[in-house]
Amino acid sequence: MTAWWRDAVIYQVYVRSFADGDGDGVGDLIGVRDRLPYLAGLGVDALWLTPFYPSPMADFGYDVADHRDVDPLFGTLADAKALFDEAHALGLRVIVDVVPNHTSSAHPWFQEALRGRNRERYIFRDAPNDWESIFGGPAWTQVADGQWYLHLFDPSQPDLNWEHDEVRGEFESILRFWLDLGVDGFRVDVAHGMVKPPGLPDIGQGGQARMIGREPVPFFDNDGVHDIHRAWRRLLDSYPGERIGVAEAWAPTPERLARYVRPDELHQAFNFHYLFAPWDAAELRAVIDSSLATAGSVGAPTTWVLSNHDVKRHVTRHGSLARARAAALLTLALPGSAYLYNGEELGLPEVLDLPPELCQDPQRLRDPDSGRDGCRVPLPWTRDGGWLNPWLPIPPGWGELSVEAQHGVPGSTLELYRAALRLRRSFTGDLVWHDSPDGTLVFSRDDLVCAVNLTDAPVDLDVGGRLLLASDVPGAADSAAWWKVK
Repeated sequence: MTAWWRDAVIYQVYVRSFADGDGDGVGDLIGVRDRLPYLAGLGVDALWLTPFYPSPMADFGYDVADHRDVDPLFGTLADAKALFDEAHALGLRVIVDVVPNHTSSAHPWFQEALRGRNRERYIFRDAPNDWESIFGGPAWTQVADGQWYLHLFDPSQPDLNWEHDEVRGEFESILRFWLDLGVDGFRVDVAHGMVKPPGLPDIGQGGQARMIGREPVPFFDNDGVHDIHRAWRRLLDSYPGERIGVAEAWAPTPERLARYVRPDELHQAFNFHYLFAPWDAAELRAVIDSSLATAGSVGAPTTWVLSNHDVKRHVTRHGSLARARAAALLTLALPGSAYLYNGEELGLPEVLDLPPELCQDPQRLRDPDSGRDGCRVPLPWTRDGGWLNPWLPIPPGWGELSVEAQHGVPGSTLELYRAALRLRRSFTGDLVWHDSPDGTLVFSRDDLVCAVNLTDAPVDLDVGGRLLLASDVPGAADSAAWWKVK
């Protein structure tokens, strides 16, 4: 067994914003397939596709109406199969999203439930508790006969009842369907959320969404989810080719998160503690140490991620492109698996000035400050964007950030990523910290050294040896460099 996933670089393709193959302004599977040579040339090991299933698109596809098909907006099942096959021919693996916490309210099961049939597949009760939706407002909606159903997200996303055997059997069948088509694994949406506590107890305070990942909340991270993940791991292991499961799991402590990647559960879990770490040497070092220790305690690889489709892009979060480039070299030098979000290799910032009438994120409709539209603007492939009427407008200033403008240009962010992904394979061994000036981080892995200056002034970080790659002049403010020292 190669355990390819332990140090893989996995590229998140936000399908509707990656590449448009049919000219309708929305990215699709044909567009992804056309750009597979770009991803192979970038040097990633796998791609993760966000949901492309039939959906009313109330939450951009995370409200699934049919788990075994492709929405016409994105193509056909034949397009999906061709994409999987061509990716494999290029040496790329493919991971797809599975959304097990809820379905769309348009799903045939929920339509039956609204007619009073088979409601036990969902969570209905005669009176609501005090739970709040992650998207804002109450987590309960009343139906015509007076009962209420639970939706931890949008009202169009009713939560499934995972205590019901039919739900468990249905999802095992769904996983087999896609595994049989050739996918290499699944990113499990809300992997911490499927099992709810007995009696659905009140929380007793508001602002519950702000608690997630910081302190225990009754509707997330219940121990029963681990039985589901063990069953899924057995299913994945029954297929050849090392198929994997990746948990999108929020837990209040790194130790709780490590439970999702025990040897008999999923292979990886996203490291949100690292994603949200500030641009500060001491805090980053503490998060790195904690992440390595807790994942290592169960024999799992640590994962590292800077951006995704749910958070502001890290160019904007960290405050500059210089910091984002340095953060990329820091991240890609760490032991474990790294996730890239489409467009970060171009240095794209968050788009903060989208016209309100064009913003469609249901989370933003309830809380204007938390909208996710700005990180989902389509990628600029050419200086003029390369899209016809994109579903969100590409800023005019992105022409010089486009693939066309950066391809083959020494020092560009795209070429920095290409070089880093090529050289990354030389980093082996455990991480060893070295003494360094305040506000800096220096560590080695065997004979390679990563040196990062997180301050706003130059620092002497010439560690000797041969300079392999740098985000700026080595030691410059907000810069990182890789050295070979033997």
